[in-house]
Amino acid sequence: MPSLSVILITKNEAANIRDCLQSVSWADEIIVVDSGSTDDTASIAREMGAQVYVHPDWPGFGPQKNRALGYAGKDWVFSIDADERVTPELRAELEQAMHKASADGYYCPRLSQFCGQFVHHSGWYPDYVLRLFKRGAGRFSDSLVHESVLLTGNTSKLKNPLLHYSYLTLNDVERKVEHYSSAAAQQMFQSGKRSSWLRAMLSAGWAFVRTYIVRLGLLDGGAGWNIARMNARTTFLKYRKLEALNVYGNLQ
Repeated sequence: MPSLSVILITKNEAANIRDCLQSVSWADEIIVVDSGSTDDTASIAREMGAQVYVHPDWPGFGPQKNRALGYAGKDWVFSIDADERVTPELRAELEQAMHKASADGYYCPRLSQFCGQFVHHSGWYPDYVLRLFKRGAGRFSDSLVHESVLLTGNTSKLKNPLLHYSYLTLNDVERKVEHYSSAAAQQMFQSGKRSSWLRAMLSAGWAFVRTYIVRLGLLDGGAGWNIARMNARTTFLKYRKLEALNVYGNLQ
């Protein structure tokens, strides 16, 4: 069986890290790059057998994941986030994919939970993410947020979902809205993009319609409504923060 490195980046994930690492404990090595957690994330990861490297300077999601990738030494790499879990069924499929090696990279469908409910519409499922790839065939984009794997070679899709416990509470929703809108605004600002109040309003309105109507969020009930509202709020804040960067050069 080819060998596997599991890689992940963390910051204050003590509530998630144990279950995450338990779900991939069968891997040949686990690499954790922590960006200066103030909770027990690093100590729990070491207790679970992971190799932990601390890089407190935060360069963005893509560059930080490339740091983790740089420590990987096995034949294949599987990238996971602390709020994700590999099921026994997905493990078997991953092992089979590595053994056959009919592709250089594999996409997993990701099934995400929103405040206690798994979401099958709203543009959330199947949310195919490229997570398994041959070491040396892929690297992460340098994006500050919404990074992706840049792969040289052919890809295939797996069937069993990667479970994603992304938004456990409304506090998680608000925290991630603020974090992702700020990171997206910074990324757009660095790309020379500009914004206005009108653009923020129109983009937020379209984000709601796209999620709730076009992507059938209405079939997810209350979760779909709240996801549409969350997407609209994130979009609105992203463009307002970009406007502040355009005017002041920093987030006011």
